[in-house]
Amino acid sequence: MKTRNLSILLASLFVIAGAVFAAGARAEGEVPAPAAIGSTIEDFTLPDVDNKDRSLKSLAGKNGTVLIFIAVQCPVSNAYNERMAKLAEDYQAKGIAIIGINSNVAEDAAAVKAHAAEHKLAFPILKDPGNKIADRLGASVTPEAYFIDPNNKLLYHGRIDNARNPAQIETSDLRNALDAALGGKTIEKTEAKAFGCTIKRA
Repeated sequence: MKTRNLSILLASLFVIAGAVFAAGARAEGEVPAPAAIGSTIEDFTLPDVDNKDRSLKSLAGKNGTVLIFIAVQCPVSNAYNERMAKLAEDYQAKGIAIIGINSNVAEDAAAVKAHAAEHKLAFPILKDPGNKIADRLGASVTPEAYFIDPNNKLLYHGRIDNARNPAQIETSDLRNALDAALGGKTIEKTEAKAFGCTIKRA
């Protein structure tokens, strides 16, 4: 009787262990929940395309910073190259810094540097080895933007605007958020779902 009970117990433990393992395997590929609006983004350091360590604090703008997850090969991200370059140009003078982050495991620093030069992306672009910052912020696609204030408080998260095709833009969500913050106004839309290519995580 004792032997039978022991067998049942062992069998049960194997089933439970298998279920836990399966759940872990499923969770491994999932994207962490995005950072909440109003939360503070802690300072971080990542290498730039020349393998020089750059901290968020050292690159931040006096009136805020926009982090944009971008890619070399993603056609959606590439459709925004000109808009991202213009965004950086327009808001640098207003004290808001634009920082690109590439978290794709297959796109190395050399590829990112060549891509930036080809598309005239003059703002800093950092590599995110092991997609640690993408995981911390819960970034899932390229392009995906995070706007933080001078105290690193998250004010806006999501898409740059509503359309991959510039001719179909109806709302420039990120610019609206930046302009509201610069004008001392409340940001009406703090989140707008980003769309694009899935970040290829390690």
